[in-house]
Amino acid sequence: MRNLSSYTAAALCTAAGLVLTGCGSESGTGGTPATTTPPPTLPTVTQSTPVGAGLPLTVSRTGGFAGFDDQVQIGTDGVATVSSRGKKTIRCKLDPSLLTSITTAAQQVDWAGLAAKKPTTRHPDDMIVAVTANGKTGRIEDPKVEPLAAPVSKLLTEAAIPPGKLCKQL
Repeated sequence: MRNLSSYTAAALCTAAGLVLTGCGSESGTGGTPATTTPPPTLPTVTQSTPVGAGLPLTVSRTGGFAGFDDQVQIGTDGVATVSSRGKKTIRCKLDPSLLTSITTAAQQVDWAGLAAKKPTTRHPDDMIVAVTANGKTGRIEDPKVEPLAAPVSKLLTEAAIPPGKLCKQL
């Protein structure tokens, strides 16, 4: 995970450098560059690549040999709405430590680099675990979504389906 964070930081620095490089005078007159528009700053680069917005977030698990059809929607308040094939939809409050790990991981995902379409099966009995936020979706094994792999696994196994010790039913 540390290498991914290093790559993300390097990519942001590179993007910032490219944006700042393109802000010179194009007049070619040799005069003083126009000062009416200030050069972009790091927040401008961050706005073009939203990495910090992760909640609300939806985790879905579909397909596989068992025919999963599970969905967990996590709101900004830490309340999860859990639905699973053949079971009643429930609401539960996530444990603060799990919510923090999911939120922190979601902020590390490059949501702008993901597609806005639902993942498709790659082979028969393909189990798809996907995460959706900000209108973008990625399979959990996608390197762009990798920071969420461990918290989502914990969510699906210990918290939400069925509601476990890390998600108190409301």
